[in-house]
Amino acid sequence: MGEKWKQSIISNKYPTNRDVPLKSAQSWLDGRREDDNAEGLWRIHDSLYDFSDFIQRHPGGPDWLKLTKGIDITELFEAHHISEYPEKMIEKYKVRDTEKPRNITLTIKEDGFYRTLKRRVRTKLATIDSKELYQKLDNIHNSLLAASYLLCIMSAYYQSTFLALIAGLLVNWTVIIAHNYFHRKDNWRMYTFNISMMSYREWRISHAMSHHMYANSYHDLELSLFEPFLCWIPSPDLKNFVTRYLSWIYSPIIYAVIPILQFVKRSVLSVILGTKQLYWDDIIPFTIPLAMYFTVNIPLLTILKIWLTMLLSCGFAFGLIGLTAAHHHPEIVHDGDAMRDNRDWGLYQIDTIIDRRDLKGSQLLVLTHFGEHILHHLFPTLDHGVLPELYPVLYETMADFEGELRECSWIHHIIGQFRQLARITPNPCPPGHQKRKGNKQKFISAH
Repeated sequence: MGEKWKQSIISNKYPTNRDVPLKSAQSWLDGRREDDNAEGLWRIHDSLYDFSDFIQRHPGGPDWLKLTKGIDITELFEAHHISEYPEKMIEKYKVRDTEKPRNITLTIKEDGFYRTLKRRVRTKLATIDSKELYQKLDNIHNSLLAASYLLCIMSAYYQSTFLALIAGLLVNWTVIIAHNYFHRKDNWRMYTFNISMMSYREWRISHAMSHHMYANSYHDLELSLFEPFLCWIPSPDLKNFVTRYLSWIYSPIIYAVIPILQFVKRSVLSVILGTKQLYWDDIIPFTIPLAMYFTVNIPLLTILKIWLTMLLSCGFAFGLIGLTAAHHHPEIVHDGDAMRDNRDWGLYQIDTIIDRRDLKGSQLLVLTHFGEHILHHLFPTLDHGVLPELYPVLYETMADFEGELRECSWIHHIIGQFRQLARITPNPCPPGHQKRKGNKQKFISAH
């Protein structure tokens, strides 16, 4: 890649390991340890902390701290702790101030957009009885999880390809809802993400730590994992005719095999690199064919064919929904595009997202289609049932900081995603200054 295109808009250094042949969650973490000036400790803003004695007592579970040792966790810490208590508590683990500046150039200042919004959200949450809202999400997840296994068994009983395709859609919706749970403290529901053959462990890194914190940038592992086949960065060095236009044709095939390829990749990396990529929870997806085997008296080969059909259906639906949910459209900021002068992390999150307005009003659609995307990125640990209650303070704070809430329909996101795959010219105008043409898309200002 040319040097011009290695200048990230959110960091001082092009990410180490971004262009290695075998990209993985582990290679991303290794690169961050090399780039983050954390000196083998945990960096938050311009201070170094040693949480070694706190790992097993971390309320969110030990993995969050185990994985991030040697990394700058500023954005992770801010986004995952709404309460003021953690900021006070960590002072006893402080080692010293840092000697080198942060590699990430985004800011989270006390008087900035995100900290202001978080203070207002904290006040608002104190007035909300969230127990019932959380229970509603749990009930929807329970229902879809049970329906997924039931329909898989029915597809085996009737040996129906059609039912297997529908079962795959249900598994996909179950997995999308399950993704909300691995953003939080350890819980049994996060394991249901694995029924798709994907791994919540890997996605805690690629999604929660990478994509959620640095969406659409060179630091977003969810972008680099698809390259060179799918590339949304507007760089002529990364794209050719095939990736710009033929990707429109072969992208559905990539969607379909995402879950299977992720399982295969983890298995291969375990053998080639000798690093632990597989865990006990990687047997969870096999509970589906086992459920079919022990309840339906049909040949094993038939069960495997039905399971494969279900997995491909799940993968296609997951890829289609996930990659056209909110992030890829020519008017959304990607690395290389101009950024606003205010480099507040919260405003950057908003600039990398256009929400889907066609999901509003339906809790089920929001949960199964990555809805309420802006608020979910800003406060990933909050239940989706709570997020709609936060719009008044979001509008208020966006108005104070010249932010803009943009929305469009799913069809415009799908079309925009293909346009983004073809785009190689960076947007020269920062968000808020771009001219919006025509009435095909409706963008709603916070003012």
